[in-house]
Amino acid sequence: MRTYFLAVYTLWQREVVRFFRQKSRVIGAVAPPLVFWFLIGSGLDSSFHVAPSSGGLDYFRFFFPGTVLLIVLFTSIFSTISIIEDRREGFLQSVLVAPIPRSSLVLGDTLGGTTIAMLQGAAFMLLSPAAGIHFTPYSFALTVLFLFLTSFSLTALGFILAWQLDSVQGFHAIMNLLLMPMWLLSGALFPVEGSPLWLHRMMQVNPLTYGIDGLRHGFYMTGTQHSLRLFPLSDCLAAVCLFGAATFVGALWVSGRR
Repeated sequence: MRTYFLAVYTLWQREVVRFFRQKSRVIGAVAPPLVFWFLIGSGLDSSFHVAPSSGGLDYFRFFFPGTVLLIVLFTSIFSTISIIEDRREGFLQSVLVAPIPRSSLVLGDTLGGTTIAMLQGAAFMLLSPAAGIHFTPYSFALTVLFLFLTSFSLTALGFILAWQLDSVQGFHAIMNLLLMPMWLLSGALFPVEGSPLWLHRMMQVNPLTYGIDGLRHGFYMTGTQHSLRLFPLSDCLAAVCLFGAATFVGALWVSGRR
């Protein structure tokens, strides 16, 4: 067990250290969502209306959790690209022949990407007072919990795809084709309620919908939660945990194949 967790820690530390040594990755993961939040929020703020019981919720506040989720999504994409780079450079082959189980490789890389995504999301959350969002100890802990679960799930999903691809360009294409629609259909840009029936059904089966609603449970007060008709907190927690477990098991499965 000591060897197992030493391998997990080493791979986790390598991902984190490499991330902070590449300043372009830090800027590339935070700057685009920040621009999206400002531009989309400015453009749609005047046409966004919710129930009066929301406590004066404007589009900047509504879109803020969606921007945090977008940062997590971008960071997960960038972090799992390292698997393709490690294969090209020979590092991955060195790890595979080491006397450690492959599950330690999956867990170490996934936790490394999760940590990076959480740090990026938490850094953006420092702007929450500018959006009129203030935390209590309970709401902050709840937000961090959903931030971790969502980051873990998306990083494990990125691991599954990156393990089976040899091209960074192909990886970007597939991730954009899969993850961007998932983000758009999560309720990050517009509420689930009020959407067309066919779109509503697609959003209901999207696991990121429950991740964004879980974040909103932490970001907003009770009146706002009721006016937006968020999914119950227990349903959000169960769905995100199931999504994380499924993607991690999938990552273990693909890494065990020859």
